[in-house]
Amino acid sequence: QVQLVESGGGSVQAGGSLRLSCAASGSIFSINDMGWYRQAPGKQRELVGTITRGGSTTFADSVKGRFTISRDDAKYTMYLQMNSLKAEDTAVYYCNYHISNSRTPLYFTSHWGQGTLVTVSS
Repeated sequence: QVQLVESGGGSVQAGGSLRLSCAASGSIFSINDMGWYRQAPGKQRELVGTITRGGSTTFADSVKGRFTISRDDAKYTMYLQMNSLKAEDTAVYYCNYHISNSRTPLYFTSHWGQGTLVTVSS
């Protein structure tokens, strides 16, 4: 079994910063791509950004230049640094990992965290 736990959410004023973390534990052999998603009240879950095993990142247009993603594979942890936060960034943020729990076969499955709430007040 694999468990993902997000932390670092909270309330912040517009223009402020927050850093989210997502830590995985359990039966893990290898982690491939990781990503952050968010879901605002009354809206569908949307992709915030992703990071490959090699460290390449992509971001939604709405957060480019403000958010960065990094990963520490030794700790099975991914980070989301959010700067210049806006009221429209208010959402529950979820992490997603693609994990293989064995070398043979090397088969990656998707795992989600439980979410952490970020509230940005204007």
